[in-house]
This record gives sequence, C-alpha cells and structure tokens, in this order.
Amino acid sequence: MLVTVTSFLGFTLLVAAISYARTRRDRMTTWDAYFLGGRSLTAWVIAGSLMLTNLSTEHLIGLNGDAFNHTIAVTAWETTAALAMVGTALYFLPRFLRMGLSTIPEYLASRYDRGTGVIAASLFLFSYVLAILPVVLLFGASGIDSLFGLQEVFGLSQTQVTWLVVWGVGTLGSLYAIFGGLKAVAISDTVNGVGFLIAGLLVPLLALIQVGDGNPMTGLATVYEAERPKFDITGNEPGSFLPFGVLFTGMVVNQIFFWCAGQQILQRGLGAKNLKEGQKGMLIAASFKLLGPLVIVLPGVIAYHMFKDTLGPEDYMLAYPTLVKAVLPDWLGGFFAAVMVGAVLSTFNSVLNSSATLFCRDIYGAVIRPDASQREFVVAGRTCSVVLAIGAMLIAPMLDTSGSLYNYLQRINATVFGPMLAVILLGMLLPKVSALSAKASLVGGPVLFFLLVFTFDGPVQAFLQGLFGTADEIHFLHFLGLVFVIVVAFMLAASRFWPAQGRHQDPEVARVDMTPWKHAKAMGGFVCFATIACYVLLAQ
Repeated sequence: MLVTVTSFLGFTLLVAAISYARTRRDRMTTWDAYFLGGRSLTAWVIAGSLMLTNLSTEHLIGLNGDAFNHTIAVTAWETTAALAMVGTALYFLPRFLRMGLSTIPEYLASRYDRGTGVIAASLFLFSYVLAILPVVLLFGASGIDSLFGLQEVFGLSQTQVTWLVVWGVGTLGSLYAIFGGLKAVAISDTVNGVGFLIAGLLVPLLALIQVGDGNPMTGLATVYEAERPKFDITGNEPGSFLPFGVLFTGMVVNQIFFWCAGQQILQRGLGAKNLKEGQKGMLIAASFKLLGPLVIVLPGVIAYHMFKDTLGPEDYMLAYPTLVKAVLPDWLGGFFAAVMVGAVLSTFNSVLNSSATLFCRDIYGAVIRPDASQREFVVAGRTCSVVLAIGAMLIAPMLDTSGSLYNYLQRINATVFGPMLAVILLGMLLPKVSALSAKASLVGGPVLFFLLVFTFDGPVQAFLQGLFGTADEIHFLHFLGLVFVIVVAFMLAASRFWPAQGRHQDPEVARVDMTPWKHAKAMGGFVCFATIACYVLLAQ
C-alpha cells in the first residue's frame, strides 16, 4: 500500500510541478493569456491536450465496459473521430484562425447576429453542465474506488466514497482551470497524456501476456479465437449496441460537430502559436486516435474472456478496473491510479476553461458587460468556473448508473449537436441563410430531438419498428441524423421567404502566422487510409 500511495503522489506532484514551472512567469491578466494560452501553444502540447480533453475514465471504464457487454464496434466513437480531425486541420481551423476567433458562438454572432451567438453559448454550457462534467467525475470516482478499494480502506459506503472522490477530484481539477488558464491546463494534459498512453497500452499487453502464458501474441490469438464474435467492428449482430449503419447517419454529424466545432476541442487549436503548429497538433492527435481500439475496447474484450463467469452484464463498470487489478503489479498500481486521476482532471479542467471562455465572450461580454476590461473578463471567467464546478460536483453522485453512462453522455450531447452543426455549416456555405432561421433552429432542433428520444421514445420506437419491420430499437444516432436533416431543410425553406440581407464576409483579423504545414494533406491522407483499413481488416 505504501508503494502504491508513493507512486500515486509522485506522478501527481510531477504533473503539478511541470505545469507550475512552465506557467509561473505568465501573467493571467489578459484575454489571450488566460483563455487562449497567450496564443503560444505548440504542436505536441496541442496534441496532448486534445487527447486528454477527450479521453478520460468515461472511455477507459465506459467504452471498455460497453465492449465487455457488446462488441468492439463501440470503438467507432474513437476511430471515426480521426476522420473529423483531418477536416478540422485542413478546413475549419484555418478558417477560424484567419478570423481571429476565441469561440464558436463568436463566429455565429459574426455570421448571423448577437442573439444567435448567445443561444449557441447557452446550449454549449447546458451540455457541459448536464453531461460532460458530471459524467467525467462519476466515472473517475468509480474507477478510483475500484482500484484502491476505498470503501474497505476507510470503512465508508459506496455513496460516501462517490461524494468524497467527486469533490476531491473536482476541487483539484478546478484549481488548474481557475488559476492557471488554458496554458496550465494544456501542459498538464500533455504530461498526463504521456502517462495515459503508457498505462493504457500496458494494461492489455500485461493481460495478453497473462492469458498467453508469457507470450502476448499467443494471448491475443487465444482471446480472438475464444471470443471471435466480439471482434466484429461492424456491430451488425442482432440488437446491436452500435449498428454499422449509424456511421453514415448520426455518427457523421456527431464527429464533425465535436471535433470540428466543439469549443473544448477547437479552443486548443485557436490557442496555437501559428497555423502550422495547430494543424500539426491536430493531425498528431488524429494519429493517436488510431490506437484507440488497443486502449479503450480491447481490454474490455480481454476482461470478458477472463471474468465472464464472475462478472455479469450489470457489472460492466467493473470490467476494466477488475482487469487492471488482476494484471498490474502493486508498484504500478499507484502510477495507474494517478494516470486515471490525471485523465479526469484533464477533461474536467479543460471543459471548465472552455465553459468560462464561452460565458465571458458570448454572454458576459455580449450581454452583461460589453465594456468590461480584460481583467474583469478574467475575474468573470474564474467565477464562472467555480459555479460550474460546484454544480457538476453536486449533479455527479446523483446520476443513474444502471445503463450505459457513455450512452447517456452522447444522448445529452446529441440534443444540441445536430441543430448547431446545421447552423454552422449552412452559415459557412450559403450566404442567404438568415439569422431568424438560425435562432429558430437552435431552439427548435434540440426540442425536437428531446421529444423524439426522451419524451415520446416509446411510441416513436413502436411506430418506426413497425414501419421498417424490425424488432430492434432504432439507435439514437439515427435520430441525430434525422434532426440534422430536418433542421437543414427548415433553414433552407425559411431563408427562401426571409433571406439574409446583404452578403456576409468573414473578417480576416488573424493574430498568428497563417502559413500552413507543408505535410498536412499527406498526413491527413494517411490518417484517413489507416482509419478505413481498420474497418476493412476487422469486419466479419
């Protein structure tokens, strides 16, 4: 136990020390310094921050748990993201950097009007507070409890441990976002990212060595032969948890919005030292996404092979922690726990920083205090972070864990993803699309999705199952694609009757060098080829 605690504290303090050393001379008194890292982020810092902003215990525990219960098809959440990241590097990031943007709602306010930007910022904050922040904390609490056995060590109930860990991790994560700004967040993400990658690959390697009696390739062959149906990446078994068809409907919408226009993702690119570093960082992160199957789904399948007689479907959240405890030596237990805590901290503090940026730029600065000084913006951002952190820490322990929490996260996000992506893309492509149609879509689109998926899901499912002659549940991602198409059609129709007045021109106020990375297209092509190859090789 002493070795575990020592390695845990050692890695955690190392991350804090490196972050402090790299930011201690920075003065967090201006907008760019606090919210965009002084527009000084380099490629590897951007790549590390992107990975840890996205990856956390909801992936390690949640997706591995879903692979334990279903198949490796759930890796689509990661592998298809690489394609969207290529689009960000080659198209979206250059455009947004050329405009000198800080937030996505800032673009919508420029393209449509201030009201559109305010609505979009409010929707972002809604999804962050109700989905990302509390789910990250709850998964983190579950994982840490499972690894350390905190209930037995401290003689506490599961509820008490959940509250204790949620508030402990949430408070620590808040400190990075509140006092260090984006640069401290990005640097801590990068250091944690190195640990995450090492630990994430080490777990399946050690597990396969154990299964294969010392030979990992023998172990992989054993697991593959014994659990072959679980290796079907298309997910086309009856009643599939993630059917292959959704990759061409709602998954497209989800990935394009999250990786090309999601604030917590784009903010890393917008803080780039120049376009070259931004593109390079985005494409490096996209390459790391190709390792996703090895880290976030293969351990779930291995856990099924090893523990299917002792863990039932309802124990899916225990699959990954049980595997970790079975294969990791004691001296690595503390390091791995520190990596898990770091992953939670990284996602939590990144989203907090993005939330503060949205609130300050698109609500506080647009509506409450348009004449606020830069120092007042920083104070408002820190206040917003405190309020959102407390809200997330209150909500997290009350979430229902009976179903897939990762699915819960994606359903809440999908409520706003489709309508907002439609508004962004049509604003870029069609100058006659009006602000009236944009505002109506940002309000009506989420309401429509909520009614179809949450309120009247029973009757809607029954009608569609009868219409298509199937007993399988219609996946919520199909509804995301449907709502996106409906919103696009509505905006096109509305803009024929109430078109935008005049032709919008994107402002060109780039604050960094806009010379692109000369290898960007070649690297993007490689990532696309490798992603498609994953599906060709693993399809059954």
